[in-house]
Amino acid sequence: MGHFARVINGIVDTVIVADQEDIDSGRHGDISQWIQTSYNTRGGVHYTPGTNQPSDNQAKAIRKNYAGPGMTYDAQRDAFIPVKPYPSWILNEQSCTWDPPVQLPANDGQPHPKGGAIGYNWDEENQQWVLNCLPLDD
Repeated sequence: MGHFARVINGIVDTVIVADQEDIDSGRHGDISQWIQTSYNTRGGVHYTPGTNQPSDNQAKAIRKNYAGPGMTYDAQRDAFIPVKPYPSWILNEQSCTWDPPVQLPANDGQPHPKGGAIGYNWDEENQQWVLNCLPLDD
């Protein structure tokens, strides 16, 4: 079994679990609209299921990203590309994900000395990262 995305006019409509024979039977409609996607692939890297560790077999990393409804399928890149989160973000050609024009601060997600975690939101108008998670009160 595998995951297949139905792509209509370059946009992912739905993703199902099926085997190639089932797709090829036409049971789910026009077989030319179905493209296999890899559930454990993100940014061009295949991860061991249930972990954030790259798997030993990177041949399983197909089409750069696991497909989801609303994503684009770019046939020239043979890649599923997420929806662009902000107009200023730039497509990363290696991972087929979107990069901000300003790098995320290195301490994002790290524990705050007073509790809680340090986190940031992107401020598109000012083209900067803004602290969004304040420390817990003592």
